[in-house]
Amino acid sequence: MSSPYIKSVAVATALAALDEGRTAERTVLREAVRALLALLAERAPGRSVEVRVPPYGAVQCVPGPRHTRGAPPNTVEMDPETWLGLAAGRVDWARAVTEGRVRASGIRADLSAYLPLELG
Repeated sequence: MSSPYIKSVAVATALAALDEGRTAERTVLREAVRALLALLAERAPGRSVEVRVPPYGAVQCVPGPRHTRGAPPNTVEMDPETWLGLAAGRVDWARAVTEGRVRASGIRADLSAYLPLELG
């Protein structure tokens, strides 16, 4: 398991790549996505929404009724670059949803109250 420092470096490196208009290396992107998903789960504890960033990870978060079987009723899915932008405050939630960069379903699937994440 990576240390928090390594994850912070991965997040900074992935965001720098995006700022430069390029895609971060796959391993860096994976670590950054997973670190930010873990931070979301920590800041919005719960199990009522499943946030998916394929192919790198998914977490359950947000207070409310817990999902236990079958397809979750509240899901959010996006690509890794959109997730990094949302988490860092470089992409607006409403705009990402409107543009189809975020696919959200269910009454609890609006993450705008939890984003951007304070990265430190």
